[in-house]
Amino acid sequence: MSSASALYECTVMHQRLVPLRHGFRYRVFYLWLDLDELEDLDRRLCLLSRERFNLFAFFAKDHLGGAAVDLKKAVLEHWAAHGVEVTGIKSVRMLTFPRVLGYIFNPVTFYYGFDELGRAVAALAQVTNTYHEQKLYVLPPPDEAGRFRLVTPKHFYVSPFSSLELKFDFQLEVPEQGLRIAVDDLEQDGSKVLVSLLTGQQRPLTDGQLLKCAFKYPLLTVKVMVMIHWHALRLWLRKLPVSPKAANTNLQTEVLKPHVSLQTKQP
Repeated sequence: MSSASALYECTVMHQRLVPLRHGFRYRVFYLWLDLDELEDLDRRLCLLSRERFNLFAFFAKDHLGGAAVDLKKAVLEHWAAHGVEVTGIKSVRMLTFPRVLGYIFNPVTFYYGFDELGRAVAALAQVTNTYHEQKLYVLPPPDEAGRFRLVTPKHFYVSPFSSLELKFDFQLEVPEQGLRIAVDDLEQDGSKVLVSLLTGQQRPLTDGQLLKCAFKYPLLTVKVMVMIHWHALRLWLRKLPVSPKAANTNLQTEVLKPHVSLQTKQP
């Protein structure tokens, strides 16, 4: 039986434009998981496990605030609660990092809902910060070309160097053989502060490919966290202004797994 699940070998690009220029690129890989196939993948693959330790692993508690046992059901319920018609959605697929030797950090995970004809009809972005807080952003229906876009206030603490009053500009194409997703930070007038681009190529989800990725992208999730702090240090040394986490808590809204600084202040 053919599988909808796969993996993508990707390049991530970040470029800060103002008030100073700072950019970087690095290579990563993402899992592309059909949530109906998780049990089969757990049986079929030796290097990727569901809900148990392995070289690579998937745990439902790492997503949607950690409360969902049935992740597909939880995604559908979240869409429905935000006005998405879900009766025609037959499958949900997610683009995500796995746990690597038990460690997880997912800067952003994307969910797509597909109808019985295989068309993507819904999308959801799950953004995670280094405090392991999460925030969910439901995207409007796709345009005629099948692309999803959402421009919305961030109202989430992602970086000490970015204002909470900036906007996210999510631009999602549906992953196929190629992958292209952009997430930019915008000022209120629409001018760009930071641009981010994820591009990649699909590979089959096999033990052989996972083993290759283990060597090509060692300790992937640890590397991503280290890279974030390394570039934050470089920006701090260049005297880019810093906003503390505890400031403007009133703008940090609808946060899942809130940090202690928000636990008595969430709406």
